[in-house]
Amino acid sequence: MRRPHIRTVAVAVAVTTAATGLAGTAFAGPSTGVERTSASAATTSTVVVEAARTAAFAHTAATGVSQGDDLQAQDVMIDPDGSRHVRFVRTHNGLPVLGGDLVVHLNRQLAYTGVTRAAGHAVKTSAAQAKLTAGQAAAKAAQAAKGDAGEAELVVDARDGSSALAYQVTVTDKGTSSTVVIDAVTGKVRSNTPDADQFLSPKLVDTLRKRGETIDPATGIGSDASAGLLGSSATGATSYPSTAHGTGKTLFVGNVGLTTTATSRGHYQLKDPTRYGTETRDAKGKYTESFGAGTKFTNTTNVWGNNKTTSRASAAADAQYGVTKTLDFYKKTFNRKGIANNSKAARAMVHWGNKVANAFWDPTCNCMLYGDGDGTMFKKPLVVLDVTGHELTHGVVEATAKLEPTFVDSDGNQYGEPGSLNESLADIFGSNVEFYANNTKDTPDYLIGEKLGLDQKFLRRLDHPSLDKLEGTIDYWSPDTYYTEVHAGSGVSSHAYYLLAEGSGKKTINGVNYNSPTYDGSTVKGIGRTKATAIFYRALTRYMVSTTDFHQARIATLKAAKDLYGATSTEYKTVDKAWAAVNVTAANTPSGVRH
Repeated sequence: MRRPHIRTVAVAVAVTTAATGLAGTAFAGPSTGVERTSASAATTSTVVVEAARTAAFAHTAATGVSQGDDLQAQDVMIDPDGSRHVRFVRTHNGLPVLGGDLVVHLNRQLAYTGVTRAAGHAVKTSAAQAKLTAGQAAAKAAQAAKGDAGEAELVVDARDGSSALAYQVTVTDKGTSSTVVIDAVTGKVRSNTPDADQFLSPKLVDTLRKRGETIDPATGIGSDASAGLLGSSATGATSYPSTAHGTGKTLFVGNVGLTTTATSRGHYQLKDPTRYGTETRDAKGKYTESFGAGTKFTNTTNVWGNNKTTSRASAAADAQYGVTKTLDFYKKTFNRKGIANNSKAARAMVHWGNKVANAFWDPTCNCMLYGDGDGTMFKKPLVVLDVTGHELTHGVVEATAKLEPTFVDSDGNQYGEPGSLNESLADIFGSNVEFYANNTKDTPDYLIGEKLGLDQKFLRRLDHPSLDKLEGTIDYWSPDTYYTEVHAGSGVSSHAYYLLAEGSGKKTINGVNYNSPTYDGSTVKGIGRTKATAIFYRALTRYMVSTTDFHQARIATLKAAKDLYGATSTEYKTVDKAWAAVNVTAANTPSGVRH
């Protein structure tokens, strides 16, 4: 799903100001306040990080921080009311700790108010020394993931309620990679996790193949009236590069305006200088995780594509449009500046690999990778808008809670509630990207993959997830959810979100009919999509960590609703009702789950 390891212990702190993310008047809630200058933000960051680190060691019973631990700040979030939240990763005796992440919460006066933590125990390795050498661990990892192993790094694996000395190894094969964790004492494979999240799971691909069903999205030829054509012009600046306005003739959303770069008079590049230099390139069939290895899209017309696959630029226009709309959604809605909130470009490569029937967010490349399809079961590139919104949201999760699957089978299918929650958030915010774009060629809805040409007319849906028979998506939580493939398990929290936003029962939105059931037969009255989305985003960025399960997600969203609207508010009460309606309650919380 993602690369779960700590890439480095010398991590730059990303300061998030106005971070309840209620930009402007898009969401009802507290105002964002005034954004600080970079110098002011950096000073504030240093003070807040030190206060949070001190608080973590002063409240060890709650935080789980112990002797030998060191905390490295990943993110500093400052709310309009002055509250602070610092997300940390951890080392123990100099070794990176898997599952050791935590968020320390402070008030305006920098006093400790609480913690959200992944490891429910102190991180302590046994006295046993490594019995495997790094080379032996790398060899075992290569065998497990069937690829070429990189250097083995000693870590502490604090996941699954214990602490063990282990080696972590990146294994690559055909331009993709997996992270394998090998027990340094026993040699057992503790985990083998794909670093990239593929939109279509191996299980789904196998199901489609057995059914003889194809994915063949309908093209959206013609102009998108809501966007209009901006023409092919530069700003009139005499110096280059400069901002230009061109037209994307996409495969799926018609003709759309694209902001591009004029590199010289009459020469253009598919790169958006108004969005941090966000760019789409052509992988030209290579299996590469290096964006620099992609070929730039350039031309002399500032018109990109021809609405058909006969032009390599058509898929690029879809990708660039989807990426920029996703960036705009996060910026306008949450004041989030880029996928990692660091004001850096989002990137995409189309025509990736040879007949690759998938699309995915790649954390190694920090970009979207789109295959062209295999030409038989998958007819076209998966550059559909909600696919891009879904996959880029995995990048947002990677930059925040880092939700991980609990285990992965030999075919690469992922399981466990944190992974299911990751997929759910990608569907939730992916559908919100559609609502934000409001493109007439891709009507906003609570359906995922509705343009893929599937017989059931969608891949997943948020209102009644079990109507998805391809993946066997579930409506409600049960103890068996732990063993459910993550795309199927995503239905639990996606359903809770829909009930929070739109309520139970029948409803028609933008011509699509919905009928959302509840586990307990209750009636839920929704609070609206904007408020529901604000609550889920705040829960993700403030109160979720790598191991958050559905019961902890319920607590996270309740805390977020309390922060935004108050503990006695209708919004807070509806969050509780929505989770109860999918059978996630305080009463049925499994033993061992932290509140």
